[in-house]
Amino acid sequence: MTGTKKSILFIGGSMNQTTQMHQIAEELPECDNWFSPIYVDGFLEVLRKAYLLEPTVLGHKHFHRCLAYLKDHKLQIDPRGLGRRYDLIVLPSDLVVPRNIKGSRILLLQEGMTDPEGFRYWLIKKLPFLPRWLTSTAATGLSNIYDVFCVASEGYRDLFIRKGVRPEKMIVTGIPNFDNCKQYLVNDFPYRNYVLVCTSDTRETWGFENRKKTIRNAVRIARGRQLVFKLHPNEKVERATREINKYAPGAMVFPTGKTEEMIANCDVLITRFSSTVYVGLALGKEVYSEFDVNELRQLTPLQNASAARNIAAVCRELINIGPRRESPLSSKRKRVRGFAKRKAYGKYLLSLVQT
Repeated sequence: MTGTKKSILFIGGSMNQTTQMHQIAEELPECDNWFSPIYVDGFLEVLRKAYLLEPTVLGHKHFHRCLAYLKDHKLQIDPRGLGRRYDLIVLPSDLVVPRNIKGSRILLLQEGMTDPEGFRYWLIKKLPFLPRWLTSTAATGLSNIYDVFCVASEGYRDLFIRKGVRPEKMIVTGIPNFDNCKQYLVNDFPYRNYVLVCTSDTRETWGFENRKKTIRNAVRIARGRQLVFKLHPNEKVERATREINKYAPGAMVFPTGKTEEMIANCDVLITRFSSTVYVGLALGKEVYSEFDVNELRQLTPLQNASAARNIAAVCRELINIGPRRESPLSSKRKRVRGFAKRKAYGKYLLSLVQT
């Protein structure tokens, strides 16, 4: 740590998560800011090393992208946060929480849209000892491991309260990358007035998607207008391109590029479960989504152009509070309570089998 500066560890992951962390750190020049790609412990680390988590943000591909970004911007890097004791940890997700950060103050940042509340989400709600990462982002905020949870809008605050997040822990700050969508209207993307489809990586993350149906639905909505497909970064490009060429001949396919600028130039935006829908809504585009569009309007992140600054202010407040103080006895009691809960749920499941 440099001098008397307070030290902060910003944990990145996807490009969206990593760039948001960078923006917040830039608002905290008085602090000693360090960065690490997202990391895990135990069994998940075994899976990661075996390349079994590649479709997720824990995979090697995201790790190297994040690391390359940090190096390109000459940021201080402390892999796995092992280099020092931190006054504050800024987390991009609480679905997995590394062991070595649990003694520090923690700020959780909402990354973007949360996934639908499917079967796995409700299973976690009934059986909270199961790992939250099984639900993808649907269980965001449910760990209660953090001191403060910075969320995108009042609509999201209400949504998280309904899910069981403690209201007193949430602050509506807006989120970087989604707080000033008008900036994307000035861009160099050469095409305009098309129907844009932002695809998902559902199949790459062990979910099901009828891609043939998705493409044909886009063709129906386009009604002869130019179709443009922007592929999700996790997608298998060859497969996705082959399917689009088959069911939407004449469509343009972009595996890479600035999605927000493509949205700014389109007339119609089609998504399934993607945070990019909020850019379209903020810019007044005609939007199609598998979520209820009226509900999405309520959830749309604040357009305050100051989310990073707002979150930095919360970071300062947390640092000023001082370190966490939890006795070994309280930790032991928590473990005992956790065991009691698992035992109770075991009896509950047994009763279901016996009836």
